[in-house]
Amino acid sequence: MVTIEEAQRTILEYITPLETEKVSVFQGLNRVTPEDHIAPWDIPAADNSAMDGYAFSHAAQSGDRLRVTGFLPAGEVALAPVPAGEAIKIMTGAPLPADCDTVVPIEDVLNDGEWIQFTAKVKAGQHVRKRGEDIQRGNVVIPAGSLLRPQEIGMLSAMGMTTPAVYRRARVAILATGDELLEPGSAPSPGKIINSNSYSMAAQVLDAGGDPVLLGIAPDTLEATCDKISAGLNADMLVITGGVSVGDRDFVKEAIETLGGSVTFWKVNVKPGKPLAFAMLQGKPVFALAGNPVGAMVAFELFVRPSILKSMGRRRLFRPMVKAALEEPTANQGGRPHLVRGIVSVRDDRYHVSTTGNQSSGRLSSMIQGNGLIMLAPEVSHAAGDEVDVLLLDREFEMGEAMQ
Repeated sequence: MVTIEEAQRTILEYITPLETEKVSVFQGLNRVTPEDHIAPWDIPAADNSAMDGYAFSHAAQSGDRLRVTGFLPAGEVALAPVPAGEAIKIMTGAPLPADCDTVVPIEDVLNDGEWIQFTAKVKAGQHVRKRGEDIQRGNVVIPAGSLLRPQEIGMLSAMGMTTPAVYRRARVAILATGDELLEPGSAPSPGKIINSNSYSMAAQVLDAGGDPVLLGIAPDTLEATCDKISAGLNADMLVITGGVSVGDRDFVKEAIETLGGSVTFWKVNVKPGKPLAFAMLQGKPVFALAGNPVGAMVAFELFVRPSILKSMGRRRLFRPMVKAALEEPTANQGGRPHLVRGIVSVRDDRYHVSTTGNQSSGRLSSMIQGNGLIMLAPEVSHAAGDEVDVLLLDREFEMGEAMQ
């Protein structure tokens, strides 16, 4: 068996970025740009007013009264300089007229219709946005490899970019195996179970930013398994659940080899999720995960999700890991690292974690209750209050509830 770290390192060595495509600026959200984005102009393009107020030359000011000689709304430019000792009414965002360098806000003056009088101290250069103070022409504003968040989308738009290049989304084929499986919508019957794994996997693919392709269920025959796997090679990578152990009807490993694939490793030293095979088949990564729902989801988090992210140009591939204080005594009596489903909370500026109870790899409800994975080393016992490493699966617990 390989370790978690060895398996991650081995898999990621095979993963290369996908092709790029040009998309509308909105479709670029949460995608990665392959190129530097350079400012084509200064932002702001000219000195402009940061307030609704009155613009004037501070050096030419004498006393605390100025005659108002005009009005300049946003979107227009002054046709002539403002005479020394006078002011022009100006709206937020309007370019400063020539010879003006200071703006006094409307609320800091008394206005009798022709003259204004200051009611507060005025500093030279106040309330003026200088040309290029945000972005200067020629600067690399968004470097290659950046994730395009809402703020990057806004900046691309400000720079006139309408169709940025991004790495395309990974298409991930998902296959479940087993004669015992029924698709959702079917009525359960003796010996049969509903295929939940494909839909958990599809949701995890979507959560990672990829596009899932559901292949359905492969019956427990070598021929059917080969046919379904071959169909999955139209995608960028393939995730299979079930059929990867050593049972009489576990054909996944044999099918991969029959189709010419090379299985790099077969088992990982982890609980849950030990039965895991990784292979390259016709240049496509293939992940064969355990059929147990929790084992499959945990293995996806550890090995498939980072691969999807890397293929789409992401640099940060792994969920955040934090130190958390245990709420109760917790032990791992086995010989493998155990990823225990945990409930993470924050109190007194510290992470705390409790287990979700029964840790059977068939209990999908334990994943619903939890929001993290407690990393327990083999044959180690912890007392309440001990700090342990916890892999955060979501951060919603840190968000505030709606105000009443």
